[in-house]
Amino acid sequence: MVLNKEKQNKVRLNQPAHGRMNFSQQFVILLLHLILLFSNILGMELTFELEDNTKQCFFHDIKKDTKALLEYQVVSGGKYDVDCSVEDPDELKLYSEKRKQFDVYEWDAQKDGAYKICFGNEFSTISHKIVYFDLTVGNEAPLLDTMDRSTALTQMESYCVTIHDRLKEVFNLQTHFRLREAQGRVFAESLSTRVQVWSCIQLFIIITAMVGQVFILRSFFANKHAPMRRTTT
Repeated sequence: MVLNKEKQNKVRLNQPAHGRMNFSQQFVILLLHLILLFSNILGMELTFELEDNTKQCFFHDIKKDTKALLEYQVVSGGKYDVDCSVEDPDELKLYSEKRKQFDVYEWDAQKDGAYKICFGNEFSTISHKIVYFDLTVGNEAPLLDTMDRSTALTQMESYCVTIHDRLKEVFNLQTHFRLREAQGRVFAESLSTRVQVWSCIQLFIIITAMVGQVFILRSFFANKHAPMRRTTT
């Protein structure tokens, strides 16, 4: 929010000293405010590699009576499954799932402190996993200070709220599409590698059979014994 205030101050300094801003100028300023605010409320997301027979944990400070939303998905590796658990600051398990491909968990923090989110791949001995998770903490702040009051929104504010909602939908769709594209690409690359290996094996078998057939055919026409000459007296 500090960045937004600094940006607002800069915009105010750039305003002309005479006259009032027209509707288009106000709309551009509010749209810029909207984009800056939207970039600050996207939450935390991370994609990391989880090696076989290991467990990784992440910590995040959450205040009491704050909503939190966790969404995770396995992008690649093995059967696309992973263990996930969420613990409060007193190590009380709030959420625990085994070998899930993806899931969404939402909870209200009952205590202040660092909440622990763990992902485990301890059941796997050979396959690494690529895991994506998104953690959103707290409710979305109002776009404008005037929206906290119980008054009707102006037309320009309604436009900004609509654009903000559409941007959130676009961002969520792009995230899911990127994950699906990553899964499809990993599967396609794995399939291509298998096809190439199998093609090389088939090529080796064909060449071996061809060479063997050539030697067998040559053995049919080869003279193993020297011809005997008849002598006449």
